[in-house]
Amino acid sequence: MTPRPPRAREATVLIADDQADVRAALRLLLKSAGIASVGADSAAAALESARSRELACALIDLNYTRDTTSGAEGMGLLARLRELAPELPIVVMTAWGSVPLVVEAMRGGAGDFIEKPWDNARLLAVLRAQIALGEAARRQRRLQAENALLRGESMPGFIAESPAMRKLLDMLARVAPSGANVLVLGENGTGKGVIAQLLHARSTRAEQAFIKVNMGGIAESVFESEMFGHVRGAYTDARSERIGRFELADGGTLFLDEVGNIPPAQQAKLLRVLEDGEFERLGSSRTQRADVRLIAATNADLPAAVSAGLFRKDLLYRLNTVELHLPPLRERREDIVPMARAFLAASMQRHLRGDMRLAADAERALLAYAWPGNVRELRHVMERAALLCPAGAIDAAALTLGTTANEAIEQMTLEQAEAWLVQRALTRHADNLQTAADALGITRQALYRRMEKHGLRDIDDTDAGA
Repeated sequence: MTPRPPRAREATVLIADDQADVRAALRLLLKSAGIASVGADSAAAALESARSRELACALIDLNYTRDTTSGAEGMGLLARLRELAPELPIVVMTAWGSVPLVVEAMRGGAGDFIEKPWDNARLLAVLRAQIALGEAARRQRRLQAENALLRGESMPGFIAESPAMRKLLDMLARVAPSGANVLVLGENGTGKGVIAQLLHARSTRAEQAFIKVNMGGIAESVFESEMFGHVRGAYTDARSERIGRFELADGGTLFLDEVGNIPPAQQAKLLRVLEDGEFERLGSSRTQRADVRLIAATNADLPAAVSAGLFRKDLLYRLNTVELHLPPLRERREDIVPMARAFLAASMQRHLRGDMRLAADAERALLAYAWPGNVRELRHVMERAALLCPAGAIDAAALTLGTTANEAIEQMTLEQAEAWLVQRALTRHADNLQTAADALGITRQALYRRMEKHGLRDIDDTDAGA
């Protein structure tokens, strides 16, 4: 997606009336007030406009040529619009000042009413109020959906004293304000999620949403619904509308973790929204726009995947406007001990343990270890020490670096053992989730549930570099 500054949402009002002169007069009035509009000369045309475009409000007549007095056709349109777009504010108009009809329309979901001939000032005030209410309702739904995604707590203090990390942060400081799409590369457990958060926090979009998506955790069958949303009735279990991740991230940043796991069949759909910012909710023909700054991360060799026909070259070009290479923990030795102390302090607080500290030989052992699991492994080593060691100094032996599985498990509770086994399987199989799940004798989805239960699913998003 071509980077551009966040835009204001254009307010477009639907004018549904079967009289051309009425539509023309309303269109000129709204234009003079800086409000865009689209006309419809029948209930069917109004419904088609609501299906095909994003509207801020609908101004609909209750009486049409077929039945000019009862309001039945207009009430039918009101009901269909409420069903098609439950969030759309609707204002009804009628030349027949019938109080019972207005009351019925308000009960049917209309937000307000206008009587013909209208007063220009009142009509504009009513429309502006309804547009503002609709926008407030959209913001509220977005907040609720963001909370449901468990975006997590604020980022902990970031530790980056090593030359390799200082070089990376210098580049990050130059790239973050630009709005360019960024591809973060690095081994599993190195902290690609934290880099994504830093890019967002130092961008011009910092006050807007930061939405994280683990692409490896989205089943192909629900990809469109998760990413683009769906309308009620789009499929059997779609009992209500759903806001997709792109819509949630509108104006902000969308972080696609494990982007190399996107199924080939879905890559074209993702490419389209990256190219022109347009998408449709599943089950809807209405095109919507999203202004999103994209950050992607992977440990995969994407050029090799392109050569193998598993990843689209044009999608890769959209993702990697700028590439940031995150060094493994073994190449940032100066950060190991400060990070270990920070992880230990956090684990002590989380598990309500007494005062604990690293002995000198423990720090030497940490520096000498190869850390195949990178920051993720360091975090879990320190959490295990906080759980199992007595208060006081933690020596090298207590860290159990390289401890055999039997020795480690014998010291753990059932919950600790499950978390440890899941982490070991992920490390052993280089975070290949399907292989790790097979090794554990569970399904991929069951593995994800256990990763979420034990705080492993989003570890890159909260703990790397802390």
